[in-house]
Amino acid sequence: MVFVWLTAFFLVVALIVLVIYQLMCLADLEFDYINPFDSSSRINKVVIPEFVLQAALSVLFLLSGHWAMFLLSAPMVYYNYTLYQRRQHLVDVTEIFNHLGREKKRRLFKIVGLIILLFLSLFWSSGEARQVKNIVPQKYCWLVELFFLRFIVKLLLLSHVTCKLGATGHQFSWGQRD
Repeated sequence: MVFVWLTAFFLVVALIVLVIYQLMCLADLEFDYINPFDSSSRINKVVIPEFVLQAALSVLFLLSGHWAMFLLSAPMVYYNYTLYQRRQHLVDVTEIFNHLGREKKRRLFKIVGLIILLFLSLFWSSGEARQVKNIVPQKYCWLVELFFLRFIVKLLLLSHVTCKLGATGHQFSWGQRD
């Protein structure tokens, strides 16, 4: 069971990273740091892997018998499926400026859903980790929970700083000084 929750945790974190990457590309386009062709090609490269990871996460919850988590993740898979069937899953280069607000809102809703899924998976995994005493001794359970809590706080702070940098119009790059 711990393997299922660890796999789910890393899948959700990967999904959050992919959606934040798409939001950063849209923010760069909005502030005219990148041209529409590059932005749409970067976003379109990660759309299908995002859909596959989301479907894999739902199948993992379904096969492991975590019905509540499956029911929380299934609507996002269905939404991705309908986008794919309508051929609206890819960003069009010629219409990207017309649909910029809609695309950003779509990804923000995905981020909110994924963060809720992440917190719920951490909550349930910590409850199951307490039951499995062979993996982590009881006196070290608090250390594992503290590590995951610190990781989540750092992830949220990083996404907050990234969004704040994009909103102020500053471009952040590693290794260069202004």
